Amino acid sequence: MRIALTLCLALLPLLASCQTVDGTGRRQLNFYSIQSEMSMGAEAYEAMLAEERVLTTGKDAKMVERIGNRVAQAAIELYPRYATQFDWEFKLIDSPDMVNAWALPGGKCAVYTGLLKVTGDEDSLAVVMGHEVAHAILRHGGERMSHSAALGVAMAGATIALKDQPPEKRNSILGALGVGSTVGIMLPFSRDHESEADEVGLMMAAAAGYDPRKAVGLWERMGAGGGAPPEWLSTHPSSETRIRLLKEVMPQAMELYIAAGGRR
Repeated sequence: MRIALTLCLALLPLLASCQTVDGTGRRQLNFYSIQSEMSMGAEAYEAMLAEERVLTTGKDAKMVERIGNRVAQAAIELYPRYATQFDWEFKLIDSPDMVNAWALPGGKCAVYTGLLKVTGDEDSLAVVMGHEVAHAILRHGGERMSHSAALGVAMAGATIALKDQPPEKRNSILGALGVGSTVGIMLPFSRDHESEADEVGLMMAAAAGYDPRKAVGLWERMGAGGGAPPEWLSTHPSSETRIRLLKEVMPQAMELYIAAGGRR
């Protein structure tokens, strides 16, 4: 009881930093300003690109920029609160073995050439880029940093509460709290972020005129390799979970796609 009370008191100052996420209505703990996030994103962007070979010419580079700009415009129209403040950029990085893409706070985004072998078409690539753009406009980066800071405060409170316990017992309890917070708090939060970005990203891709139905085949291909850890030990939902959730919101995405000129 004493430990729980100490943890609650340690976290109380952070509760005032809760806000609502655009698109889903979820309550979000984030005590970073959007300006701070954008500044950190711009700094990280320069550092990351400095270590990579960025492709600026060729059909693939133009495709990434074209799709990115269309998805960003859809973000501005659907979720304008932060998307209108971002200075959007979309780069293609030459790394054939890297199947990945990312977006930083502030709208700085990149796609690795290895991803193009898996996406295979513009609609599927738009789904991935929509997912990454969603992470940025939903401010998941600031939220993750806030969670880590809140957990640090809580663990410090627990350490104080246990100061009179024998060292062996204290270390055992703190170790259990650390494992429990990772498996029971941080990993589920990460999976929630991924599912949220899947949903919002699908809406943006559809509103940009890309077929959202391609998301199902994309995640089937992504999960075909196997070797992923159990979902409860992973930062990402399983491919099966992602497909199920995407199918649930597909009717709404199809409405946006058809309104953008897409075909049934």
